[in-house]
Amino acid sequence: MAKVKKNNNKKNNNKDEPLEKQLWKTADKLRKNIDAAEYKHIVLGLIFLRYISDAFEALYQKLKSGEGEYAGADPEDKDEYKAENVFFVPEVARWSFLQSSAKLPDIGKKVDEAMDAIEKDNPSLKDVLPKVYARGNLDPTNLGGLIDQVGNVALGDAKARSADVLGHVFEYFLGEFALAEGKKGGQFYTPRSVVELLVEMLEPYKGRVFDPCCGSGGMFVQSEKFVADHQGKVNDISIYGQESNHTTWRLARMNLSIRGIDSSQVKWNNEGSFLNDSHKDLKADYVIANPPFNDSDWSGDLLRKDGRWKHGIPPAGNANCAWIQHFIYHLSPSGQAGFVLAKGSLTSKNSGEGDIRKSLIEARMVDCIVNLPTKLFLNTQIPACLWFMSRNKANGKFRNRVDEILFIDARNMGHLINRRTREFSAEDIATIADTYHNWRNPKGDYEDVKGFCNSAPIDRVRELDYVLTPGRYVGLAEEEDDFDFKERFASLKAEFEGQLKEETKLNKVILKNLAMVKIDG
Repeated sequence: MAKVKKNNNKKNNNKDEPLEKQLWKTADKLRKNIDAAEYKHIVLGLIFLRYISDAFEALYQKLKSGEGEYAGADPEDKDEYKAENVFFVPEVARWSFLQSSAKLPDIGKKVDEAMDAIEKDNPSLKDVLPKVYARGNLDPTNLGGLIDQVGNVALGDAKARSADVLGHVFEYFLGEFALAEGKKGGQFYTPRSVVELLVEMLEPYKGRVFDPCCGSGGMFVQSEKFVADHQGKVNDISIYGQESNHTTWRLARMNLSIRGIDSSQVKWNNEGSFLNDSHKDLKADYVIANPPFNDSDWSGDLLRKDGRWKHGIPPAGNANCAWIQHFIYHLSPSGQAGFVLAKGSLTSKNSGEGDIRKSLIEARMVDCIVNLPTKLFLNTQIPACLWFMSRNKANGKFRNRVDEILFIDARNMGHLINRRTREFSAEDIATIADTYHNWRNPKGDYEDVKGFCNSAPIDRVRELDYVLTPGRYVGLAEEEDDFDFKERFASLKAEFEGQLKEETKLNKVILKNLAMVKIDG
């Protein structure tokens, strides 16, 4: 594992902490009065700069040595780097130059100039990199300290350094900034454990992966990681995406580039996927997405006659059914989709939503529904679920399950990482994914489990008026003989008292601030 170089003048009390946590703590201390939403671009931009500089430097040294296939090569020739799929870094943007200038009062200006120079020499990064380092609210001393911290990471060989360690740090920081931003953070970041669950269930080994509301690109990163972890060929999958928020799109491009993932087909336009579909002709093998919940401002009135609405015209005031049909429109004949939606999508009958859901079910496209626990998402308390759909449930790759739908109730899974946020453990993810795989695989060892999973025939879904809430199908779990009521009561009481203390503290702060406002007035 990579480590931070030790400072011999200070006692290292956190030497057992992972690299990314050490870096986060240091970076957060240097933030001072800068809002997390702004500060993330400062920190992530530096991590990206370190990554491309390291990759450049590794190839630069090979070209400079002029040995073997690099005989006679010019280390300052941009085409040499383009041929190796490495970003060319001009001298004023190389990490060694910036780190040597970290203590200068104009370091912010130098970093901004470095970002400009990199974009000028690498057209694929145009308008991607942040130029926020010379702003008045960023103290040059703190910026210099941050550059030192990012620069003092002792890493292995260049390839591991570029594609693994710094990529992991970048991903970890995205999550921490999302937590720090709270509701706003959820707009660019899908919690990692939710992304892992979607990818583990879909198993995108080979083909085209599409996310038309891709945020900071987590679905793509996890898809590539899944292939690599299962000894597949990363080049066997290609990614396509779209994002309407320009700032978030820039994060996605950096997130993918730092992983060595081709992001050329990740597009931005401020009109969004419904009004301006950047991949109109794409038929993807996998769609993986987390669209905005219950989006009421999606220009539905302008799209009443759109060709995507094969199962019914979505209501103008809620985009859930529009997203589902957009995903289906982009699936290949044997394509599969896994996506997050508000739980209301399983039951709503407003403005024709019930009829659209009925049409999807009768068309045999709904494969599996997973009910999720609360507090998984940073930007909303709206209950959520996962939909899994298949264009062809009898395609031969898996068993014929045309007249069945699998229901999984995972509401009691996961664990709290703080008072407001829950996540799935690796064991939780494996349990849910294995249940789905055992159900759909020809030789799978599946059986219904009361309170957790049920394979329901279409006739049963019809009986329940096409409502897809898993709890209606899985029933109640059988009570365990060793259930300790006193222990459970004590645990719930302790949790409630802890939450009450937090609320009391918060109320005191609010009252104090109100009192100060009155005094100032």
